[in-house]
Amino acid sequence: MIVLDFEKRLLSAQGEMTLKVDCALKEKDLITLFGKSGAGKTTILRILAGLIEPDFGRVQVGDTIWFERIKGAKKPSINLPPQKRSIGFVFQDYALFPNMSVEENLFFALPKGADKKKIVELLEITELQALAKQKPSMLSGGQQQRVALARALVRSPEVLLLDEPFSALDSVMAHKLQEELLKIHHHFGLSTFLVSHNFGEVFFLSNFVLCIEKGSIQKQGNPSFVFLEDMPSGKFRHSGVVLEIKKSGLVYLVSVLIGNEITQVTAQKEEVQDLKNGDFVMLAAKAWNPVLTKINNVQIQS
Repeated sequence: MIVLDFEKRLLSAQGEMTLKVDCALKEKDLITLFGKSGAGKTTILRILAGLIEPDFGRVQVGDTIWFERIKGAKKPSINLPPQKRSIGFVFQDYALFPNMSVEENLFFALPKGADKKKIVELLEITELQALAKQKPSMLSGGQQQRVALARALVRSPEVLLLDEPFSALDSVMAHKLQEELLKIHHHFGLSTFLVSHNFGEVFFLSNFVLCIEKGSIQKQGNPSFVFLEDMPSGKFRHSGVVLEIKKSGLVYLVSVLIGNEITQVTAQKEEVQDLKNGDFVMLAAKAWNPVLTKINNVQIQS
């Protein structure tokens, strides 16, 4: 199990906030941290990595305690430094060394005395063999993301941390790399934590979701349980994002982005009174009568 049980006071855009996390998670799951900007998702990753210290609490992976501090204690009783935690971290900006080639970026992360065949294996898995001598500036965004992912795996981590790794990529490239991430996750038997705002990404990748709002876990479970419980049934159901709500006579026209397509549906006043642009919704239909339902606590980020 992975035990996250800690508190950390933070300063957010809305003022002071206390991040409270208390959960026990299965190892080797792909766990998504989902919520609005400023909810505390990236802070959780950084606490796992040892880059930020909680005010008190415990972080335990398997049988090893990475951090422990009793409330009121002056210092932690256990606080493993980042280099002693079995983690790989892919930052949002990839953080590659611009003066090093792809191969050199990977060798830089290789532990002293480790088998160099690991680099060859990772270049092959991430399909970077032909680009091994290239500098990051010569690579596309998707290729740079592959390099960052390969570098995070060089130390054979137990836990992989991904901070919105696909946010800068177009939808086609993002989906291709999501498929590759799943293969890597299973191939290496990783416990993977993913920060994401992308609803489709969550359903495609995740075994488990922690839905976080204002520093607290509001709901947790598999994606269907977290987002679709109590949603209406129907012949079809599609999730999307509200782009525009416009009154038209006695009804409202709601434009919803579903994948790469924009669908316009009519809705009654009571259906749209709690909706705003950016909200996630579920569009379902029974006997060709569409029903629009807001998915709570979820909003797209610009």
